Amino acid sequence: MKLVVTLIANPSQANLTQQHVDHVQTVLSKLNCIPSSPSWLAEKIACDISFEGEDLAALRNMVQGEVSEFSIDSVIQPAAHRRKRLLLADMDSTIVIGETLDELAGVAGLKVQVAAITERAMRGELDFKEALRERVAMLKGLPATALDQTLAITELTSGARQLVQTMRANGAYTVLVSGGFKFFTSAIGKKVGFHEDRSNEMIIENDVLTGAVGDPILDRDAKLESLNSISAAKQIPLKETLTTGDGANDLPMILAAGLGIAFHAKPVVEEKAPAAIRYGDLTALLYIQGYRREEFSA
Repeated sequence: MKLVVTLIANPSQANLTQQHVDHVQTVLSKLNCIPSSPSWLAEKIACDISFEGEDLAALRNMVQGEVSEFSIDSVIQPAAHRRKRLLLADMDSTIVIGETLDELAGVAGLKVQVAAITERAMRGELDFKEALRERVAMLKGLPATALDQTLAITELTSGARQLVQTMRANGAYTVLVSGGFKFFTSAIGKKVGFHEDRSNEMIIENDVLTGAVGDPILDRDAKLESLNSISAAKQIPLKETLTTGDGANDLPMILAAGLGIAFHAKPVVEEKAPAAIRYGDLTALLYIQGYRREEFSA
């Protein structure tokens, strides 16, 4: 099987060297996976090495183990169908920095309490739906203006717009799918350039949060269903889909996609995902698809 390993550094560090590339080529050669000449996608940031191999899981662990000490990511995948036609991305701690619900709780002076529940839910230690209801109930009585305050301080993850705009420019359909709330996904989705967003509804009456969440709640199963239904509606095979996220509720869609990527993810997600970005920003997801730096949009 023809495979390709992409070595990726964080653009802010740009610390990928020819020595790192040579080292990985040597490792592949010792495993009888004869590598081709490297193809640089961005100087000091990303490089492809094609080779023949079979045991994907073993190769992924071996190569990542060789480069992790240099704070470099590696992703190994089949060379065919690298450029994906459908992107589903989580929002909190993926497309944006941090958790919007935690920041909203901060306006009420409850960030520590709410963030502790969020962390456990994202690690898969709590039922997502119950954890969401519990956190929102704690915010009952908070003025709706707190949503605007939270949105104003929400920052995009580096590379978010480049990822979405570049994939859109190359014909991909892009969806922001979140266990968070429509107020945020609608604004963030438009800012980044997603075709659509799917999320939950926070019930507000008389400009005050009621502490309730609208049903049905978009959880891990709903994210997977979104992947399957959009893929079918757009007639895009699953092998041509890309999903990314950081929490346990993202894992089903990550495992079902043609390529699922754990992005600066919780341990349970990183352990099970077929690919993980630990050091790079969201442009890593473009390099993984074989895009060169000069092809980026936005």
